[in-house]
Amino acid sequence: MNLRQLNQFLMVAETLNFRKAAERLHMAQPPLSVSIKRLEQDLGVTLFMRERRGLRLTTVGQTVLDHARQIQFHALELRKAAQEADQGIGGRLSIGFVGSATYKLFPQALPLFREKYPHVVLDLKELTTTRILREVESNDLDLGIVRYPLIEATQARLQPVEPDQLVLVLSKHSPLVHRKRLGLKDLADQPFVMYSASLAANMRAQVVTACQAVGFTPHVAQEAVQVQTMLSLVESGMGVALVPSICQVQASKALTFRTLTQPANHLGLALAVATNARTEPPAARRFRELLVDLDRRRSVNLRAR
Repeated sequence: MNLRQLNQFLMVAETLNFRKAAERLHMAQPPLSVSIKRLEQDLGVTLFMRERRGLRLTTVGQTVLDHARQIQFHALELRKAAQEADQGIGGRLSIGFVGSATYKLFPQALPLFREKYPHVVLDLKELTTTRILREVESNDLDLGIVRYPLIEATQARLQPVEPDQLVLVLSKHSPLVHRKRLGLKDLADQPFVMYSASLAANMRAQVVTACQAVGFTPHVAQEAVQVQTMLSLVESGMGVALVPSICQVQASKALTFRTLTQPANHLGLALAVATNARTEPPAARRFRELLVDLDRRRSVNLRAR
């Protein structure tokens, strides 16, 4: 039994006439009769009673009809799902993201994507940049949102989509809060809450490089992976930290954020979208294009101000 036989059976059951069914199926009547007979033989049952006045479904035929309609429905749904996935407007999309994406990028992008592509099911996983890149390369993730720039080599295609910069975060009890101007040199004697050397190596390298550019290596008092954890540790008095400025939007009022006077060229960073250029699924391409378009519109608005 195949879907073609199934559709032929449904048409005959609807018309109860081989000639009419053949016309609607755009085929000759004899092959249709043969196909239905073979279907009955395959199932080992009689589906139609052949009478002088025409065809009549048997009791078994009526039972088969109910199931055949369900199979036809699911077959059509399967075809639709396959076509939508092929076009990037359906199926599943697995996205790995760093925590900073939840401050601004996702609140802007996710509602737009869900409105535009309601049949795409999103599978979101918060991971580190290193883990995201590895899973994008191996196709365990369709797309990633990572911190940029990188110190590690990657085969993933990277495209910055949300520019940002590192800013200083202090506890309100720190004596540095009373300084009107602060540069990186002023932090030389401060304990740092630092990004983990093993799990957040890119961010750690950027902070260390920036400090070394002005003549000192930061003293690490405590390590952390997530920015939110670093903020909590700074608030607890463990030290100072350099964090993406965007995290201020959800930070505790017990923290003070300061833009450092120099060196600006070492403090710039961004969120970037990472995809596998060789195997990028259509839905991932649509999500990436949406992020790029959001960044373009943001840039246009900034220039217009």
